[in-house]
Amino acid sequence: MVSVLSVKNLSFSYGPVEVLSDVSFDVEKGDYVGLAGPNGAGKTTLVKTVLGLSERSRGVVKLFGRELKSFDGWDRIGYLSQRVTAFNPLFPASVKEVVKLGLLSQKKFPRRFTESDSVKIRQSLDLMGISDLEDKPVSDLSGGQQQRVFLARALVSNPDLLILDEPGTALDQPSREGFFEFIKKLNQDKGITIILITHDTAQIGQYANKLLYMDKKVVFYGSFSDFCKSTEMHQYFGHFSQHLICHQH
Repeated sequence: MVSVLSVKNLSFSYGPVEVLSDVSFDVEKGDYVGLAGPNGAGKTTLVKTVLGLSERSRGVVKLFGRELKSFDGWDRIGYLSQRVTAFNPLFPASVKEVVKLGLLSQKKFPRRFTESDSVKIRQSLDLMGISDLEDKPVSDLSGGQQQRVFLARALVSNPDLLILDEPGTALDQPSREGFFEFIKKLNQDKGITIILITHDTAQIGQYANKLLYMDKKVVFYGSFSDFCKSTEMHQYFGHFSQHLICHQH
C-alpha cells in the first residue's frame, strides 16, 4: 500500500512538558482514521506538527514519501481546523471568497487567480451543495452551512489527504450525522484519505476504518475489529468503554 503519512518516534514538548512521546504510525492511501483520546492527549498538537505548524522535538515525519522539511505538495492536503478558531464572524467575506482562500497555497507571488481557479471553486461549491450561497456573507449562515463552506475551502485544491479537527463540535445532531456521512462518502467514492480528530469514540466506528487512540503516546492503532478483539484494550479501557467504542461499528 502507498503510505500517505508516516510518523516515526515523534516527540514534542512545550518547555519541560512532553506533549507527544515517541509516537509512530503509518496512514495508507484510502484510510479513514479516527484520531481519538482524552483532553490534553496531544491530538491537535500531533496534527499541527504533521502539518509543519509546530516544530517537533525529535522524530521523522514523511508526507507522500517525502520528509517534512523538503515537502512542497501542500495543495495535496486539505485541513479543516476547529471551527471556533477558523473564522472571525466579523470578517465580511462571502462564501465564494472563503472557498477561494483554499487555493492560496498553490500560488506563488504575485498571487493571481485564473479561470481554471474559478472552475475549481464552482466545482467545490457544487460538491458541497452550496452554490446558491456563494454571494452570501459567511456570518449570515447557519453552523451547518458554515461547516460546509470551510470543507469546500479544504477540498477546492482536490486534496489526496483531508485532515479535520473536531468538525462536528458546532453542529446539532442531525447536521453532525449528515456531515459525517458526507465525509465517509468522500473517502469511499473519491478515495480521499481522511484523518479526523474526534472526542466521540462511541460514534467514530460508524465511519472510520481505523482507530488511532492517543494519550501523549499511541495507546492503540489499527482496525476497529482488532481493537474490539484486543485483551490489552479490554484491560486498558474496561469492558464497558471498549464495548461502547465497538458496538456501533
